[in-house]
This record gives sequence, structure tokens and C-alpha cells, in this order.
Amino acid sequence: MKTVLVCMLVLAGTWGAFAQSGPARFIEVRGTVEIQDAGSAEWRAASPGDFIGKNTVVSTGFKSSALISLGDSRLSVRPLTRLTLEELIQRDSTEEINVYLRTGRIRAEVRPPPGMHSDFTVRAPMATASVRGTDFEFDTTHLYVDSGLVLMEGAGGQTVYVDAGQRSYVDESSQRVMPPFEAEAALLSPVLSELANTGSDTGSYGPEITAPGDVSALGIETEWP
Repeated sequence: MKTVLVCMLVLAGTWGAFAQSGPARFIEVRGTVEIQDAGSAEWRAASPGDFIGKNTVVSTGFKSSALISLGDSRLSVRPLTRLTLEELIQRDSTEEINVYLRTGRIRAEVRPPPGMHSDFTVRAPMATASVRGTDFEFDTTHLYVDSGLVLMEGAGGQTVYVDAGQRSYVDESSQRVMPPFEAEAALLSPVLSELANTGSDTGSYGPEITAPGDVSALGIETEWP
């Protein structure tokens, strides 16, 4: 299968290896959240304060979520998500966090300790993306950036930059990474189509202006699914 890779590079601080000064642990658990330890076939309920070892699988149920501490960074795990924490380690002056996101959606807030660089990697089954920033949301195909800059790369080598407040996604049929302006246009397409049909029904090109200076303003709000 193709692979999605999200890498975050930010200024960070000194942090030891996975099992030392900055282990992963649950901060909050809501609803049904289970973990499967590396090498085990058994699932057990997660609780706040539980540590998460290398290659541990985390699974959230319907209307369930978890907040995970990765050193100073935070990973919000949304409902119906399954991920594996593959690595949390220090190499020279770089903190490395590797997560495999099989299904679902996460929000990452990278806040490494002062003095180092953080290399935050999320793999999923569709494309490749390199993130330079601090906050982003990702659901294996869709990416939304709150702050910073994202370089998202498709399986064929195509790359697009996604800035703060922008979004992108991988078209599953063509494996093409959509530039932010095309992603926004696709999001608005059903709304614009409905407006066009409405204008056609009334025989006009837009909202009727009943008097000079009486101009209607149409506000469209969008939200990433």
C-alpha cells in the first residue's frame, strides 16, 4: 500500500530515550479506550496516568477519545481511531516521535523542550507529507494546518505546500495531492452548484437587489470534515 508520512520539524529541547525522561502516557481518557502492548494479543482498558510503551497499539471506540503526552508534546486521539506509537527517542540533538495512524483522526500539538529539534512523524496508508509547524490535524488522507507550514508529497512525487489555515487531501483514485486552492474549491463546489441552480431558477445571475444600496452579503463558513 502507499504510505502517508507526516514529519514535523520544530525547535525542541533536551529529551532522553523512550523509556527515560519523557515517556508517553495518557493524560485524559474518555469512553472506551484500549491498549494492546507490544507482543500481546490481549486488549486492556486504558486509564489516565498509564504509560505507553514502544509499539503499543491505542484504540478508541465510538464517542471516545484520549489525550496522550509525548514529553512536552500532546496527541489528541479522536473517536474510532487506531494508532501505534512506534518510537519516542532522542538521537543527538533531535527528538524523534514516530506514530502509525491506521484509521481515524488525530490532532498533534508539538511543544518540545528548549534546545533541540523535534522530528514528528505520522505514517498512514495513502501519501507522504513533511510538516514544519506546531499544530495540525490529520485523518490519513486529509490534512489541516493550524500553524506552521506543511509539505505534502504524493506517491508519484508531486508536492504541495499547505500553510496555516489551509488544507489539503489525497485523491484516493488518482493518488494526487490536492493543492490548497483546489481543496477549498472542492469543499465549496456543492454550495456553489446549489447557488448556480438557484440563480437559474429565478432567471437571474445572483440575489435580487431591490433598491439602490441594498446589497445582500452572502457568508459561507467551511469546516474540515
